[in-house]
Amino acid sequence: MSPKHANHEPEHRIAVYPGSFDPVTFGHLDIIRRAAKQFDRLIVAVLNNTSKSPLFSVDERKELLADVTRDLPNVEIDSFRDLLVRYMRSRRAQVIVRGIRSVTDFEYELQMASTNRQLDEGIETVFMMTNPKYSYLSSSIVKEIARFSGPVQDLVPPAIEAALHKKFGGGTAKP
Repeated sequence: MSPKHANHEPEHRIAVYPGSFDPVTFGHLDIIRRAAKQFDRLIVAVLNNTSKSPLFSVDERKELLADVTRDLPNVEIDSFRDLLVRYMRSRRAQVIVRGIRSVTDFEYELQMASTNRQLDEGIETVFMMTNPKYSYLSSSIVKEIARFSGPVQDLVPPAIEAALHKKFGGGTAKP
């Protein structure tokens, strides 16, 4: 142990994976599982964006995330509606985890990371490349397929599939 930490509890590496998770997909879960191995604690933080009309409420998304991550003891599910850097400070987190599917994602995420760094120099962003088999996958695509009763079992865990069927009435498209 270094002299700096000789008489203190070791520092915990806390990361936040923010997003809408409306709904959580296998792509999200891939990032969650991989990030959970890298940090002492990973907070999956559902963004409560009042300017959007999500399919699932914040509480529903938190419940679904808790269900599909229950086997990961260092993963915590939370929500926020503030600036991400302010939320990070309130949770004593040092790292933002972001999944990257494409160059387009990277350009947007780099802009966000630079902005967050400008707001708080103590916060770093870690980009994780998604598994190539999920590079096309998005929550929007999943919702569109589910809305028209298409098969989503290869895109989301069974609990999410069931929740989607319940939202869309199990077979009829909604406008």
